[in-house]
This record gives sequence, structure tokens and C-alpha cells, in this order.
Amino acid sequence: MRPSQILRSDEIPIGKYGHYLNKDTWGHLGCILPQKGINTYQLSPNRQNILAGAANDAVFNTWRRFSKQVLYWAPPLLAAYYAMDWAMKRNEYLNSKAGRAETKGN
Repeated sequence: MRPSQILRSDEIPIGKYGHYLNKDTWGHLGCILPQKGINTYQLSPNRQNILAGAANDAVFNTWRRFSKQVLYWAPPLLAAYYAMDWAMKRNEYLNSKAGRAETKGN
């Protein structure tokens, strides 16, 4: 086969793995042989139940995600709560009459 025959044909080979670009149909990439082993299926939109099992999946997916993450955020949250509670009670005590008397005496 002469190189000029390739240039005059409808398909121009691109690359080294047998991919072709069809000259006549711009934007339709593909090879000269039909694809094998590709199955496509369609279902009419009015035959689909798009929310089938959504509520059930949402409950169990939420529980699964919560149970895997709770040990990362619960202990620091509890520690911060108890530290803040202690600080507020200590501040209230130190600003009371008994607290001022205690700190003034030292």
C-alpha cells in the first residue's frame, strides 16, 4: 500500500493502536470496525422509580457514617464542654463574695 492511498482514504489512522478519526463526520471519534462487547440498556423515564429505597438507604447510610466518625469528634467535644463548665463555675465563684475574700486573704 502506498502512503498516498492512506491520505486519500476516508479514515486517517492516529497513533499506533489502531484508533481512527473519520474525516467525514467531525467529532465522531472511533475505529473503522464496530465496537464489540459494549452493551447498552435503556429504560423509559416514566417506568423508573427514582426514589425506590431512598429513605431506607438514607437511615442506614447515616447510621453507618455516624458510627464510624463519632469517636473522632465526641471525646474532644465532651472535654471542651467539661472544661468550659469548670471555667464558668470557677469564674462565678471567684467573682462572688466568698471568692473575693479567699483571693484577697492570700
